Amino acid sequence: MKKALITGITGQDGSYLAELLLSKGYQVHGMVRRSSEEKFERIGHLREQITLHQGDLLDQFSLAGLIETVQPDEIYNLAAQSFVPTSWSQPVLTGEFTGLGVTKMLEAVRHTNPKIKFYQASSSEMFGRVLETPQSENTPFYPRSPYGVAKAYGHFITVNYRESFGLFAVSGILFNHESPRRGLEFVTRKVAHGAAMIKRGKWKKLGLGNMDAKRDWGFAGDYVEAMWMMLQQDKPDDYVIATHETHTVREFVETAFSHVGLDWREHVVTDPAFVRPAEVDILMGDYAKANRVLGWSPKVKFKNLVEMMVDADLARIDRAQPEFRY
Repeated sequence: MKKALITGITGQDGSYLAELLLSKGYQVHGMVRRSSEEKFERIGHLREQITLHQGDLLDQFSLAGLIETVQPDEIYNLAAQSFVPTSWSQPVLTGEFTGLGVTKMLEAVRHTNPKIKFYQASSSEMFGRVLETPQSENTPFYPRSPYGVAKAYGHFITVNYRESFGLFAVSGILFNHESPRRGLEFVTRKVAHGAAMIKRGKWKKLGLGNMDAKRDWGFAGDYVEAMWMMLQQDKPDDYVIATHETHTVREFVETAFSHVGLDWREHVVTDPAFVRPAEVDILMGDYAKANRVLGWSPKVKFKNLVEMMVDADLARIDRAQPEFRY
């Protein structure tokens, strides 16, 4: 039985990845930070099937000790400060967790068991002010936020450890991927939740920032499968994971509100507080390499993804279920 260690297991991607690995017969371990409040809503249904361990990306010794204890075959490093707007208010913390934390994980692997296969969660935010469209593995990075800069560091340090020390270390350059498990701070979930709340008569208005930003949105459940596929290859490499489609925030809003029979223009207002200091105008990924080498392609289409998220929020409201939070 293979053993996998997932950092960030309580997040959106971590929960879907844990489900996938369990379905493939893995023994799944997750690293969680000690907190005065347990926030395990996304993995509540898996608690009896997984083993959780305390650890911290900023604590080198806790990482090495955890790897020594678990003896994993694969490590999926999904933990990070992952909300772009927060990276502007907490740039140093973002750099430490999202950038240096990767180095500490790689160092722990190198000194504990260099045969472990390592996955690093890179991000399309590294492309920032894009220099070409669509973006591929060969597109230069031009990050436009402390988060994007930190992710670029994490990406390149992974490449460096692979080339310098022979580690099986890969980076998945994942474009925006959403699901009903997305946190409310992310615009897609904010829109889905807002449409559901307005439909149920609990809200009247929804405030949003830049409606013209264009993103490549896929389903998180599809994307974690690509993560697993990368670690099953004979040689480590980096891959763009995307849908090769782009949609504006306005399209996302229109699709969500239309799904519940509402005209978004009657309910959505622009709020300057939600506009980024430096905007990323368009992201669209070319996943041709992942399709050719891994045999991967996205399954869930944009409209289905939006409707899935809205339906889940309607059901959550009707059950008075608490929200996912970090």
